[in-house]
Amino acid sequence: MKLEHRREIGICRGVARRERGHASVSDGFGPSGKLGRWQRSHDSVFMCCSFIFIFFAVIITVSYFFEPAILVKDDSRSDYEMQDQSGIEESLIEFVKPSGPERHQLQEVGDFKSTLEYSDDERIVPTAQTEDLSVTASQIRRMLVGDSARTSLVVVNDEATINDSRRIELSPVQSNSKPNISDVDRLKSGNPLGLAHDIKIFVYELPPEFNTDWLSDARCSNHLFAAEVAIHQVLLKSPLRTLNPEKADLFFVPVYVSCNFNPKNGFPSLSHAPAMMKEAVNLISSAEVYWNRSGGSDHIFVAAHDYGACFHAVEKQAVAAGIPEFLRNSILLQTFGRRDGHPCQEVENIQIPPYVAPQVIRKYTTSPPENRERDILAHFRGKLELHPRNVSGQLYSKGVRTRLWQKFKRDKRFFLRRKRQDGYQSEMLRSVFCLAPLGWAPWSPRIVEAVMYGCVPVIIADSISLPNSHAVDWPSISLTVGESDVDNLRRILLRVVATNLTTIQHNLWQERNRRALLYTQPLVHGDATWQIFNLLSQKVSERKFKLTSNGATTAAI
Repeated sequence: MKLEHRREIGICRGVARRERGHASVSDGFGPSGKLGRWQRSHDSVFMCCSFIFIFFAVIITVSYFFEPAILVKDDSRSDYEMQDQSGIEESLIEFVKPSGPERHQLQEVGDFKSTLEYSDDERIVPTAQTEDLSVTASQIRRMLVGDSARTSLVVVNDEATINDSRRIELSPVQSNSKPNISDVDRLKSGNPLGLAHDIKIFVYELPPEFNTDWLSDARCSNHLFAAEVAIHQVLLKSPLRTLNPEKADLFFVPVYVSCNFNPKNGFPSLSHAPAMMKEAVNLISSAEVYWNRSGGSDHIFVAAHDYGACFHAVEKQAVAAGIPEFLRNSILLQTFGRRDGHPCQEVENIQIPPYVAPQVIRKYTTSPPENRERDILAHFRGKLELHPRNVSGQLYSKGVRTRLWQKFKRDKRFFLRRKRQDGYQSEMLRSVFCLAPLGWAPWSPRIVEAVMYGCVPVIIADSISLPNSHAVDWPSISLTVGESDVDNLRRILLRVVATNLTTIQHNLWQERNRRALLYTQPLVHGDATWQIFNLLSQKVSERKFKLTSNGATTAAI
């Protein structure tokens, strides 16, 4: 009885162990049984495969969300930052290293930039003949540009890599749109700067007394009229330049007329400018056929002065002098412009920004403008005459600057100083608004400086036309105050502070606005010189279209 009871208890316990997975040794399901050994082997393989799968899943996830960062240098900064490379594949651009001391240049693919910025002895430049750039459409499509993408330069110091592979990684330029595949087509068709249309420009090699001799005075390449120097220097190294005049669409005449400084006041004297340009025209027209062939209509001159090619600082006298007859068929690059028309702009022209030295901008903009603490409401430092002289029936600044001083000189919210001095840029960096009243001419370099330092420009010049308005949305980043409203300026500024200042500053601090107004070297896609080249390319295309249309009409008749 006891034996049977024990046997039943044992059977029940065995069944229970089977149900719990703890099989007995004798039935083959135990740890030492055949099926037990098979099950352990199967479990080991399954665990190993699971571990491998999890390992690779983790690696893929980490590589997707945490791409390696690289050190980059912003064009408009003097400090280095970390730039995310997510979504950017390596694209190839061929560079050739020349022997000159200053070797630098840019290649562009629409919204994408490839450029190097080193010290002068480390720069790389493609030859003007470089046309076959191996950038594929699939690579461009893989490049992602977000709102947070910054203009950046990839710094390469491996000399062997540059010489052997000649490959450079493209970095995104700030943009709100995806890259256009047509930009790749432009590259492959010989349009390496990504302009609206491909053009070639021939640069005359004039005797040095017309240009380079003047550079012995350092002011020549750094003052507010120095765009004539900056454009020439960039063009000499540009892939747009052709050494064969027969292939040229346009001809650039490099004459530095703004470097003859008055020994008394230090300002440029322009009285010699018409004769100097006329002498250059006589030289090229007698030595080459190209001026005579077109009557100078495809020739470019820079007139970065108060009233452009009228070559005088005072409006009444500038209008009386007029544009020299020999320049009336040519293309003029000039800082002067008015919306209501003016005798000094009755010539084919492109309005360009006044020159502000990029090295000075970089010196003071070591951090983004939005990170600056601004404790000055309104800033102006410059010529503020207590009793403006009457010159040929015209008051300096039409009396606007005098009224500013009289009205606000005791207002603690206004920082007004009657003389410029070194370091005034630091004052602009502390200011919310920077006043830019007219002087003798309506335009002022303060407009560009204000944008560079993140200070809202307050433009006080009726009917002024602003440069690069196709690229810079001036109404969204500046204020325009009528000359007759100067007495109400404090109320106007405080109202803006209380309403839409934040929106204006957000628009102003977009990097593309600063870039479009600055003459950088080397050339950067979208900078002031690039904008000029792009507008010139459109002019060439329009002319070709007109010639084609006229030819078709004549043939039909």
